[in-house]
Amino acid sequence: MTILGLQGVRGGVGTTSLTAALGWALQQLGETVLVVDASRDNLLRHFFNVDFSHEQGWARAMLEKGSWRACAWRYTPDLDLLPFGQLTQAQLQRWPETEHSLIEFAAALQMLKASGRYRWILLDLPADHTLLTRSLISVTDNVLSIATPDANCHIRLHQQALPEGADVLVNGRALNSQLQDDIYQLWLQTQRNLLPIVIHRDEAVAEALAIKQPPGEYRADALASEEIITLANWCILHYGEEALHEGR
Repeated sequence: MTILGLQGVRGGVGTTSLTAALGWALQQLGETVLVVDASRDNLLRHFFNVDFSHEQGWARAMLEKGSWRACAWRYTPDLDLLPFGQLTQAQLQRWPETEHSLIEFAAALQMLKASGRYRWILLDLPADHTLLTRSLISVTDNVLSIATPDANCHIRLHQQALPEGADVLVNGRALNSQLQDDIYQLWLQTQRNLLPIVIHRDEAVAEALAIKQPPGEYRADALASEEIITLANWCILHYGEEALHEGR
């Protein structure tokens, strides 16, 4: 049982699409998976055919003294989704108070992990360092820090701290960009925790959100989908329960 956080070094690097895609890929490999939206943007649900009008999710339920468990969606027999929920304007305006009411969800994730219901819990984390985000990172077993090989992410990798022990995953690499190729080659030499897997920019990922499906379900033959299957196998080998027990 592994809690894996995915967090961009900045917004806009494709963390939400990767979370949806990795969840789909893991269940394709026979794993049981819960994907959890931990962002106020509440976008992850759109990859799993949840309607715009559906406002419920674990965060909103907790704020309204309801059951967060009742907000889960069954997508396949081995893949469940837990949306964040669409917060009201009043809840957003009182975010410091709101946020304090949500940090106990980290303990709920630990209990869910102990139950053994899922082999994987994937957290779609926002690119911030708020109290809620830090509390959720504290219960992860591993974190993937998502970066696009551009100047913005390159600067951030040098001037902002990543979660302790985080691995860096390159996402959205353009095949025809000399600048991105140069930056990636530099990262190979300087980033000790760089994963040996790259997810290339692929129009199928953008199309998948429009179709409201995980990329691997929408286009299993797409380049990014094949690369994410490779990533899922790597995660099972290096982050899975057996790997943890063996100290790898």
